[in-house]
Amino acid sequence: MKIKYKLVSYALLLAGILLSIYALWLTARPVKIVSIHHRSSGFSDVLVKSFPFTDKSKINWWLKNKKILMEKYHVPAPDKNGNFDLTFWSYGEGYKETDGYDRLCFDDMKPPLNCIEKDALFTVNKSPNLGTVFTVYNGGDYRLDKDGNIVEISRK
Repeated sequence: MKIKYKLVSYALLLAGILLSIYALWLTARPVKIVSIHHRSSGFSDVLVKSFPFTDKSKINWWLKNKKILMEKYHVPAPDKNGNFDLTFWSYGEGYKETDGYDRLCFDDMKPPLNCIEKDALFTVNKSPNLGTVFTVYNGGDYRLDKDGNIVEISRK
């Protein structure tokens, strides 16, 4: 009975270690930017793979990489008033044909493979009235205050 208890204990310990290593690997993967699409004035879309999981990690990723995104990909692309809306979408299984109503299709690509499944991950909005607002889909809404602090705001 003692041997069986030790085997189960070692198996659970090994499973815990492997699970921890896998979780660490998931959080350490670099974000891969697959494509950028500029829609109308101030609106842009970024298709990504391996985006961070938590609200905090998504916002921190944006704050760390926003200059690189502007230099390399020219996003966000503010309108004449400085407003922008930048949405990060999961690339998922890649570009697909339109289904007629439920996929996000990009006009800057020729059909038929110019649509993706609508799986928004994160949006950054900037306007003179609200400043910078972060929307984490399946998460919360946050605002960057004038002191540079991230403040959660309630959804109405």
